[in-house]
Amino acid sequence: MKAGATNSLVDVPGLRVGHAHRVGGGYRTGTTVVLASEEGMVAGVDVRGAAPGTRETELLDPRNLVERVHAVVLSGGSAYGLSAACGVMERLADAGVGFPVEGGVVPIVPAAVIYDLGRGGSFRAVPDAVLGRAAYDAATGAATGAAAGAGDGAGTAAPWANGSVGAGAGAVAGGLAGGVGTASVVLPGGVTVAALAVVNAAGSVLDPHGGALAGTRYGLPGEFGHLRAPDPGEAAAWNPDRVTSFNTTIGVVATDAALTKAQCGKLAGVAHDGLARAIRPAHTMVDGDTVFGLSTCHRPAPGPDAFQDVLAAGADVFSRAVAHAVLAATGREGAPAYLDVFPSALGGKR
Repeated sequence: MKAGATNSLVDVPGLRVGHAHRVGGGYRTGTTVVLASEEGMVAGVDVRGAAPGTRETELLDPRNLVERVHAVVLSGGSAYGLSAACGVMERLADAGVGFPVEGGVVPIVPAAVIYDLGRGGSFRAVPDAVLGRAAYDAATGAATGAAAGAGDGAGTAAPWANGSVGAGAGAVAGGLAGGVGTASVVLPGGVTVAALAVVNAAGSVLDPHGGALAGTRYGLPGEFGHLRAPDPGEAAAWNPDRVTSFNTTIGVVATDAALTKAQCGKLAGVAHDGLARAIRPAHTMVDGDTVFGLSTCHRPAPGPDAFQDVLAAGADVFSRAVAHAVLAATGREGAPAYLDVFPSALGGKR
């Protein structure tokens, strides 16, 4: 197996990703949006953390009415950050995209948030509808670089970016800087499976027997070949402050194989296996771990054996995405970058 062209979520045909964030002036937070094509995407969800912040997740139950969603929003700001989805909903409505009802359309935009309150200095400096619109514009190509209208310190990032961007701008992972990570794989039959994770975990992202990133063990050949196990002395010296606030890792796992809502829910569930392989412990009382499973239906429905392969790949790509998030994150006071703590992981070369 091999990664897709960008080793990211946008390798799944029909998906677009936009990141918008604000850093400075009390802010260190952001929003990431995953956009479908106009006809939408099939979606399911699996919530395993004990402190989730979500929107529209009940609608994804296979027993309920709506079959397709038009975007998924991942955001900082805890429950305040759910308002970023309103900006995405407004943009979709203006474009005439949504569930048709008498007199117009209602865009279906599920969302989940991480807890990053106060990490830029101001507790109420959180994503809002303006930042949601900026993330949407980044996904559609209407904005590049600075996030127009989102205020000082606002910016965007490439759809395939890893690190301290979008919803991961203020993330922390077990005392290290966290962020957004993404990865993809193309299965032998041509189906693409990919994940995007916003890693803001209470648990450790390190192997319990050293300083290696636990998610790297699921990498494709050569993907993490530039890394090696850090020197034992660096691992012994690492003693992060105990995480006491709320946290949460959220994300999506997606495929171009045609899946039902129930199958998307199962895909989200096995992605949590990948989360738990890369973060220990996971799904704690102070995490709101939530994963959305998505299908763009660009390829035929898989048979039973092929669906098993999609599920196995979903767990692995999520583990890899977690590793990429932490590896690329920018360090700051109180949350150093992984390679600042474990420089020998690159053989001492930066």
